[in-house]
Amino acid sequence: MTKKSCYITTAIPYVNAKPHIGHALEYVIADATHRYYELAGRNVRIISGADENALKNVQAAQKAGIPIQKFLDQNSQVFKDFYKLLEVDLDEFRRGSDKKLHHPGVEKIWKLVEKNGDLYKKKYKGLYCVGCEEFKTEKELVSGKCPDHDKKPEVIEEENYFFKLSKYQDKLLHLIESDEYKILPEKRKNEVVSFIKSGLEDFSVSRSEERAKGVGIPVPGDPTQKIYVWFDALTIYMTGSGWGYDEALWKKWWPCDLHVIGKDIIRFHAVYWPAMLLSAGLSLPKSLLVHGFITSDGRKMSKTIGNVVDPYEIIDKYGVEALRYYLLAKIPTLDDGDFTKENFEQVYQADLANGIGNLVSRVAKLCQISGLRVNVSIHRYSKSVAKHLNDFQFDKALKLIWNNTKDADKTINEKEVWTLKDKEQEVILVDLVERIRQIATDLKPFLPETAEKIEKQFGQEIKSGKPLFPRLDR
Repeated sequence: MTKKSCYITTAIPYVNAKPHIGHALEYVIADATHRYYELAGRNVRIISGADENALKNVQAAQKAGIPIQKFLDQNSQVFKDFYKLLEVDLDEFRRGSDKKLHHPGVEKIWKLVEKNGDLYKKKYKGLYCVGCEEFKTEKELVSGKCPDHDKKPEVIEEENYFFKLSKYQDKLLHLIESDEYKILPEKRKNEVVSFIKSGLEDFSVSRSEERAKGVGIPVPGDPTQKIYVWFDALTIYMTGSGWGYDEALWKKWWPCDLHVIGKDIIRFHAVYWPAMLLSAGLSLPKSLLVHGFITSDGRKMSKTIGNVVDPYEIIDKYGVEALRYYLLAKIPTLDDGDFTKENFEQVYQADLANGIGNLVSRVAKLCQISGLRVNVSIHRYSKSVAKHLNDFQFDKALKLIWNNTKDADKTINEKEVWTLKDKEQEVILVDLVERIRQIATDLKPFLPETAEKIEKQFGQEIKSGKPLFPRLDR
């Protein structure tokens, strides 16, 4: 029997700065989904890449005094390594500057859109936010500034190619309202529907060679223009799996089952991207999972305020699985959530060190002292936990698992297992071992390394070992 395939992507990040805590949230959401689907018996492919053809990358390289290609090479590798650090095993990391495996695919979709009559050239004057890599309208600004970057957009006047987005308004509305292209959560879907109903305008899909400053993919047949960075970067979702160079690979995996993105780039993925695919005559992705932002102490993270949480520092001090746990258990997948060092340490101590870590240590020690040997049974994933994973409610899934942890700990205390002898103790210990093994199975999508350690420790012969999560020194 052939396994059902599932194709997952994360957003393609700009590489103008090192990864932040928001990147970490997105990547562990995608990875937990990936691991869960594999446990459910599906054949899963997960890809990401580097958005390298953006003006903000050029500006960052100039500020650093580094040649642009060297800057891109260094920073793209940083992101690639960051995935590994977070225990995310990508099948492909496609770079925007890859002339062999990416550029041909971008040129191919451009030509298909052009052939369909959906590109035209005109002179344009508008307000351009480099941070968003997007033209803004006056009504989108707050006190004349981009609300996301708190900067006044540049006034740009030049001749560009435009895409006939307005042509696809009714079709997009039908696809999204009918859930043929499913957007989660519902409130994000409603935002997109409202935006489409307000009237779609054609948008610029190229930049002058002069303004692109040497980066980007030339417009086929017009070397004076470079293809717009979003038109280029979104295509990584396809070039990451064969589009433009391996037809068999692309047909095996496309359309994508799940795009995982942040709410700040929803318009590009829910409106521009499906319209481009419709124009090119290509299948649309099946669903879009939109996560929220991480605040710190209730406010947007800012270096000026001094509330920025550095994921590298957290991992270095507490371990990657502690960070994964907080992001998946304490940040609602489909909404905004808060992260402070104080809250993190409280959760680490309560849920990890004194929770699952303490339970495993107590039961392992009791088993070792009693000389207990057990038959190793195979556990299936809990249906109650799976239900929440199917809805991408990772926080609720982990709450169930942690309730099982508390129940097991409660049993030890109520039964005073350490005082029992022989068969009476053995019966309860065998039950506790089975419960811990089930917890380990259910933890696999979230804390894969911890789950593996528990399974190894709770084999046929159980011995006490190092704490899974050492208590913090106060």
